[in-house]
Amino acid sequence: MFNLLPKDTAFFDLFEALAEHVLSGAKCLTELAAQFPAIKGIIQRIRDAEHAADDLAHQALDRLDRTFITPFDREDIHELVGGLDDIIDEIDALAKRFPMYHANHMEPLFIKQTHVLVAAATAVRDAVHRLRKTHRLTDLSVQLIEIHRLENEGDDNHQAAVSHLFEGGVEPLEVFKWMDLFGRVEKAIDKCEDVSNTLERISLKNG
Repeated sequence: MFNLLPKDTAFFDLFEALAEHVLSGAKCLTELAAQFPAIKGIIQRIRDAEHAADDLAHQALDRLDRTFITPFDREDIHELVGGLDDIIDEIDALAKRFPMYHANHMEPLFIKQTHVLVAAATAVRDAVHRLRKTHRLTDLSVQLIEIHRLENEGDDNHQAAVSHLFEGGVEPLEVFKWMDLFGRVEKAIDKCEDVSNTLERISLKNG
């Protein structure tokens, strides 16, 4: 395992702060689903989290460009930062679509998916926090396995949601709206699994 110089801990500060914004955005999305249609303020909070995450991602990549000794491979740092930023970007893009699509109701299966996303984002946050002390795969395995399980659960929920939309009785315009909304929350969950795969690769290379 690498012996890190004190200055290298700044990378872990940035990773952890990014992961916290990811979890904050996911939690806001559950609030949006629960409090619909009173969502304007929640959308702004998600937007603020996305902007803060962007700033942290830029800081991390700038530091990567200026730092000679890094905690692990540069391409893995780049991928981890990008992957975390992708999750909150997807949440932000999803939230913005509710007013854009003039959504007039909330689908129960969407609410369910937001809770899966929060669970996945929580596991991501916990795994990222563990990186500061260990790169061993066995020390991250509980969180990584849980993320993969949640991605499978999200797939099942998505299939059930699509089946519901096409079973008849749903207006075509509503089908269009909700196909996109369900697709985007599933994509956010998938992005959590992408980060899990990056963490697994980091562990295998550096553990």
